[in-house]
Amino acid sequence: MNNNSWKAIFDKHKINEHDFDNNPFIISAEQIKQATKHFAKTNEREVRILCKQDSREARPDVFVEKNLFLLPVRNGKYVIVKGEGYVDIPDIQTVVKIYTSKLDFKLDTSLVGNSEMQHLDFAYATSLIRTFLEDESLVLTIRGRKYTPSFSFKVGNHEIEVESVQTEIDAGYEGRNQIVLIEAKNSSTKNTIIRQLFYPYRQWKQYTEKPVKTLFFEKRENYYSLWQFEFKNPNDYNSIILSKSECYEILSK
Repeated sequence: MNNNSWKAIFDKHKINEHDFDNNPFIISAEQIKQATKHFAKTNEREVRILCKQDSREARPDVFVEKNLFLLPVRNGKYVIVKGEGYVDIPDIQTVVKIYTSKLDFKLDTSLVGNSEMQHLDFAYATSLIRTFLEDESLVLTIRGRKYTPSFSFKVGNHEIEVESVQTEIDAGYEGRNQIVLIEAKNSSTKNTIIRQLFYPYRQWKQYTEKPVKTLFFEKRENYYSLWQFEFKNPNDYNSIILSKSECYEILSK
């Protein structure tokens, strides 16, 4: 959580004196480096590490105390915002569904390793993703890192403008009538920063007229879980809602 590093950053740039109710605090990578250059350990001064706050629990104490979260807005520039930056990933209460793979052979290579990408690819190969979304036309078309076009959105009463921020999509699929973007994890997740779903959603909405859907995917033990989130208002970061979730056990033929 790098509490000492962020305390130094807040002290150096007098962030504790800022009125977050009025507007977010803009901070650059260079300012972060200046405030932490005296720390010996790399993880106490590396900007990428200090700005990785993917869950509520990953935030430094000063962020928790002031109800703050961090968003990238440009290459090397961030905003510290007051408000709710995260969405819960709730336990799925419905009965686990037994799903039989639509492949007529067993995938030996899917058993080697334990990566998010591998589990997601297996779920797609068995047609589980298509089944969950009731869309047999989905094909893999998006993967990896890209930079966003410019867009703006609201967090509470604050207007945030974003341009050329790097996003990373674990998998994106296009069907006849929709685009589907997936954020994948291979461990139990209680909450995640909304940005990981919202930025790719806004990014791809500018490239297509088709509806864009966002999914969170997780493999826990032998179970494959999917949560579908929607944004009721594309211009409102906090308009995210959970619309559908299922947990599956996949059986091979």
